[in-house]
Amino acid sequence: MSKTSTGPALRPGEFVPLVALLMSLVALSIDAILPALPVIGHDLGAPRRNDVQFVVTAVLLGLGLGQIVFGPLSDRIGRKPAINTGLVLFMSGCVMSIFASTFEVMIAGRVLQGVGIAGPRIVTVALVRDQYEGRRMARLMSFAMAVFILVPTVAPALGLGILWLGGWRAIFVTFFITAAFTLAWFSLRQPETLPPARRRPLSPRAIGGAVLEVLRIRAALGYTVATGCVFAPFVAYLSSAQQIFQEAYNTGALFPAYFGVLALAFGGASLVNGWLVMKYGMRRLSRRATVSMTLISVVGLAPVFAFEGLPPLWLFMTYLLLVFLCIGLLFGNLNALAMEPIGHIAGVGAGVVATLSTFISVPFGAIVGHGFDGTMYALIAAFGVFGAGTYAAMRWAEGGAERSRDADAR
Repeated sequence: MSKTSTGPALRPGEFVPLVALLMSLVALSIDAILPALPVIGHDLGAPRRNDVQFVVTAVLLGLGLGQIVFGPLSDRIGRKPAINTGLVLFMSGCVMSIFASTFEVMIAGRVLQGVGIAGPRIVTVALVRDQYEGRRMARLMSFAMAVFILVPTVAPALGLGILWLGGWRAIFVTFFITAAFTLAWFSLRQPETLPPARRRPLSPRAIGGAVLEVLRIRAALGYTVATGCVFAPFVAYLSSAQQIFQEAYNTGALFPAYFGVLALAFGGASLVNGWLVMKYGMRRLSRRATVSMTLISVVGLAPVFAFEGLPPLWLFMTYLLLVFLCIGLLFGNLNALAMEPIGHIAGVGAGVVATLSTFISVPFGAIVGHGFDGTMYALIAAFGVFGAGTYAAMRWAEGGAERSRDADAR
């Protein structure tokens, strides 16, 4: 652990759940709203059925816009003020959504929520990087992701319960209250991890120079592209999950249960990764998980064609469980690999990594999701195609097979 914090560091027993809560606000703001999408679209006059997916992708778009700002901002003013500012913006976006009277205002509020939540989402990575590095960072991130994955496990059920009791606007009230609690906990307990001596000036020239430095580092750029590729089909799944389970498979009120099982698979893989990474290394695990996800998706297309686009639910769930196990091994490792060579500019580096990966994943994921037609052709094919793209980006980042074998020793 680094000795650069401006106060006594929190013990892992408190630091990990705090980091998990800060990161999980993204999952909460997306997953808890899924059961309410049809009602929101009806009440606010969404033009087309698939347009309700924009309530999900708008948050991700805001993330992409906000992350490039909050990273450099945290390098200038410190990690705590940047995260606090983001939480306040998120709460402001929640207020817009609570009182939205048109679909356009709802989307604007969701974008603001995404911009705000970019603060805790991206600066938290820099907060961890200030204190940890290498495999220890990957291990802590995996444990944090395993804790925060409990949120998407229960979030749809929470959203459905709130929807039944108080309507969809009450869901955004819950978001506001959760963010306010997080703001209080973080402000009172977490010390600043970036001393004034290590802060960088917030000027276009300084930011531009830092961005160029990140883009010139082959490993950072390659693993950033890999992260974007692996996240693209996941965006497609998130934006169309409610339609897949409740419309295509008619699961009704059981939708949160199916969604939660898949989230548990993701979280379980992230937790196991915390131990595996110490033994096998980030690169080896990531390559094997990527190859497995790609091959499973190629094989998975066969039953899709056999059942004319809609395989039995048990078979589709089996496929998604296997794919999400692979993805659970990838997210923490790929982010840690992208951040590893840019620890000296962790704030702006985290912003560039997250923004670039978001701008890769969200447009492609939104295209796949918005094209949902009641079949699983596009989604499963997307996991296969982007899995291959992930592998190619990783190999490029590692500089070829020979360098990759040497890297496994790390």
